[in-house]
Amino acid sequence: MRSFGTRETMELLPYGPLAESIREVALAAAEGRATAPPRVRVPLPEGGMLLVMPASDGELAITKLVTVHPRNASRGLPTIRGEVVVLAAETGERLGLLDGSVVTARRTAALSLLAARALAPRPESPLLVVGAGTQGRSHLEAFREGLGVRRAFIASRTPESAEGLAAHARALGMAARAVRRPEEALAEARLVVTATTSREPVLPEKLHPETFVAAVGAYTPEAAELPPALVAEGSVFVDTLEGAREEAGDLIRAAAAGAFRWEEATEFAGALREGGRPAGGPVIFKSVGHALWDLAAARRALHG
Repeated sequence: MRSFGTRETMELLPYGPLAESIREVALAAAEGRATAPPRVRVPLPEGGMLLVMPASDGELAITKLVTVHPRNASRGLPTIRGEVVVLAAETGERLGLLDGSVVTARRTAALSLLAARALAPRPESPLLVVGAGTQGRSHLEAFREGLGVRRAFIASRTPESAEGLAAHARALGMAARAVRRPEEALAEARLVVTATTSREPVLPEKLHPETFVAAVGAYTPEAAELPPALVAEGSVFVDTLEGAREEAGDLIRAAAAGAFRWEEATEFAGALREGGRPAGGPVIFKSVGHALWDLAAARRALHG
């Protein structure tokens, strides 16, 4: 079995082709040709979590093991560690070991890219990224690579982090600047990514009706990046309804407040099949992650 390090895994997963691999797997799952059970969550000390995520399409099978350690940042250690084991579904032959942190970052950003291509009213707009960590960086790169975004605004709790990601954007040839608050950019940005671990909303209750929001940071019931009033106003799409019901704190909180009903959410595979952009109000794409998207990354990495 070949082990692919951080750099090798990155090179195997360019955002645009990875987005197309995710499209293929999403449609295959909708037709019953790919499957993944709910992920297993095991609590770890200091608020950490072990996540176990298997999936298969009959040709490949994968298991992703991820551990999340919120206090590692203060120790100078990675917050997320993980691996993706890829094997032949028919024989069980181990085919490869991918860097799980890279897979998570890139497939999440590629999924948001695919959603923006399909659903964003203004995909050519400037981009606002809220959160300057790994996911903020990967989404910035994905939207630059896959949509040709040329202008970006970065907001973060830590001004130094925001400026650091803005500098990275400028190194990619983008016009970018750090802002103190998201509201400073929302007059121009119609593409918004929220990639934080916030337990309280980071966006205002009202956005321009042509705004597309990819909300990827809150993946536990206790966390929420979007206020209920914004959820109520928008057209809501989720990567998987099953996962969102269990883990999308933004939507869980909005449902509890009576601002949202789960019947109003559209699973993304259905949106891909039907095509067309929603009319009226902001578009909210909420993803909490799923083993199917790791399977799509494995397919792209091993088969191209």
